[in-house]
Amino acid sequence: MRYKEFMLTIRILGTGCASCDQLHQEVINALADLNIAADVRHERNPAEFYRFGVAATPALVINGEVKAAGRVPARSEIKGWIKTAAPGS
Repeated sequence: MRYKEFMLTIRILGTGCASCDQLHQEVINALADLNIAADVRHERNPAEFYRFGVAATPALVINGEVKAAGRVPARSEIKGWIKTAAPGS
């Protein structure tokens, strides 16, 4: 894979609660299932939550777009968002 293909950014917004950690793991598992690389970060700073307009956590942000907030989406849903956002899709 060429470096420039690594253009998918995923942010998990949450303070580190069990649901936030679960969402992070689901994202990692979805990426592994799809064999897609991404820049994944778990943002724990509330200032970042507000920057994205998120009031409920955990939240999932893909390429700057909030996909879910206040819940842990199913892995199939996460995979769909990743496939749509991934370069070359």
